[in-house]
Amino acid sequence: MKNLLASLLDLLYPHTCDGCGIDLTHTEKVLCLRCQRRLPLTGYQHLPDNPVEKIFWGRVNIRHAMAAYYYRKSSLLQQLIYQFKYNQREDIATHLGQQMGNILLQSRWLYEINSIIPVPIHPTKLQQRGYNQAILLANGIATVTGKPVMEEILFRNNYSPSQTNKGRLLRWQNVSGVFSIRPGNYLKDQHILLIDDVLTTGATLEACSNLLVGAGAVVSICTLAFAHH
Repeated sequence: MKNLLASLLDLLYPHTCDGCGIDLTHTEKVLCLRCQRRLPLTGYQHLPDNPVEKIFWGRVNIRHAMAAYYYRKSSLLQQLIYQFKYNQREDIATHLGQQMGNILLQSRWLYEINSIIPVPIHPTKLQQRGYNQAILLANGIATVTGKPVMEEILFRNNYSPSQTNKGRLLRWQNVSGVFSIRPGNYLKDQHILLIDDVLTTGATLEACSNLLVGAGAVVSICTLAFAHH
């Protein structure tokens, strides 16, 4: 009966793959299986001292760091990120968050994590976009891993321009002093998994991590994509 209902819903409300446009089966979401396999996996969940971890060496004390996929210009992943950041496609971010969760389940260190914290955006940008994409990714991860999301711990206390097309120094200056921790949160010895969408220079994640480490937390990082050079 359930399969019949799903088939009827597919006929009445067909949904197509955001990668290639073919009709999705009732078990597929956002991407067909073939397009899901087109996303370039990093495999960093299996690799200590991977290139994402090395970005933070000498900058901030991170326990583990990884990205799920490689970010490449004009790729399917770039198109998906654009859709959830600028075209109100919350479902894409949630789906990709679930894929991040499945990838994190393969790591040897997920059991260490106490909670998930998404990188915050400024209320002005939140009002413009309607949601924080890092929270959607974090919620997707949570549905797979069972780790709780704490979205109110960090906040962005002043608005800064987009980081796109800025070099490392300008990106660091752009986020210096931008983030704060809400008073009354006890983070000592808590192992936090910090979540963001795209890692480029790591300036934003470094700023957030420094705050959390300063509050006594242990920090690991997971991003959807790594814009390697």
